[in-house]
Parts: sequence; structure tokens; C-alpha cells
Amino acid sequence: MAEGFEGLEVYQKACELRQRVYKLVERLPVDEKYVLNQQMRRAALSVTNNIAEGHGSYNWKHNISYLYRSRGSLNELIDDLGACEQQGYFKPEHLQNLRRDIDEVLRLLNGYVNHLHKQLDEYMADKRRSKTKPPRRTPD
Repeated sequence: MAEGFEGLEVYQKACELRQRVYKLVERLPVDEKYVLNQQMRRAALSVTNNIAEGHGSYNWKHNISYLYRSRGSLNELIDDLGACEQQGYFKPEHLQNLRRDIDEVLRLLNGYVNHLHKQLDEYMADKRRSKTKPPRRTPD
């Protein structure tokens, strides 16, 4: 298994999602080339970029903050898919699998955030315990 962010399941699934989004936007009308096409590509890329950048910070709070940005980008993609449907570019059934993929990445991302919160809580509890001196023993 690869080390670093590339070994994270959430990162790997987000990369697969990004590839699917890139393929989808190729089928958008030409007049959306510099609007919806670019917006969806940036949002999909932002998901993986923020996972990578957060992991590189080596700080739980910063990492979590970047993961929240990834989550925001996933929600952006959900909104963009809605725009694609509303404009009649794709039928809902054509986007169903992509929506499922987004849901899966969201689930993994939320699980990773929860994991980091638990690690942070444990670290802080250990830190508090180490500052507390054991009670002095009195002679009998």
C-alpha cells in the first residue's frame, strides 16, 4: 500500500470521481466550455487537492479544515449536476451513478474527519494527563 495521501481510500475514490467528472464535462455543449465545464473540473480537482494539502500539513486541525473544503467542493459538484439536469444537458438517470460516487466520497470523507477528530481528542487528553502530576506520596 502506498504511503501518504495516495494510500488513503478517500483520496483514491476522489480521484476516480474526478476522472468520471472530467469525462462527463466533455459531453457538455460547446457554449458551456468556459463556464460549467471549467467549474465542474475545478470542483472535482479541488476535492483531491484539498485532501492532499491537508494531509501534508501534519496538523490535525489544518487537515480537518482542508477536508471541510473538499466536502464543500463535493457539494458544489452536486449543485452543478443539478444545473446540468435543469438545463437539459443530461437526464437524471445518466447522472445517478455519479451522484452515488459523490455520496460514497462524502461518506469516506466524513469518516476520515471523524477519525482525525478522535485522534486529536486522544492527543489532547494525553497531553492533559501528562501535565497532571501524580499525587505526592506521604510517608506512613
